Amino acid sequence: MMDEERFPFEDLEVWQEAVNFADHCLNIIEKIETDRKHYRLIEQVESACASPALNIAEGKGRFSKKEFGQFLYISRGSLFETITLLEIFRRRNWIDDSDFLSLKKRAIQLGKRINSLINFLKKS
Repeated sequence: MMDEERFPFEDLEVWQEAVNFADHCLNIIEKIETDRKHYRLIEQVESACASPALNIAEGKGRFSKKEFGQFLYISRGSLFETITLLEIFRRRNWIDDSDFLSLKKRAIQLGKRINSLINFLKKS
C-alpha cells in the first residue's frame, strides 16, 4: 500500500473489519447460482454488507461524537439486515451452511466491535 495521508476512519479497526466483512460477503454472493435469479435480493445483500463500513466512515467524518454514534447505530442495523438476508439465502440453498456460519461469525464479532465503540462514545 502506498504511504500517503490517510482518512481518520482508515485507522479504526472496526472500519477495517467492516471492509473485510463486506469483501468476504461479496466473494460468497458472487458464487450464487439459482434457476431464477433474484437480482433485487442479491443487490440488496450487496448493498447491506457494504453499508456498515460506509456508515462508519461517514460517521467518523461528522463533527460530533453524537452524530458518529448515530451512524454506528445505522451500521449495526445494516449488519443485522445483512445476516437476515443471508439466512434467507441459506434457507433457499443459495449459500451453503459453512459460508453462512463463517459470515455470521464475522458479523457477530463486528457487531461486538460496533457496540463497544458506541458504548465508548457514550461514556466520553
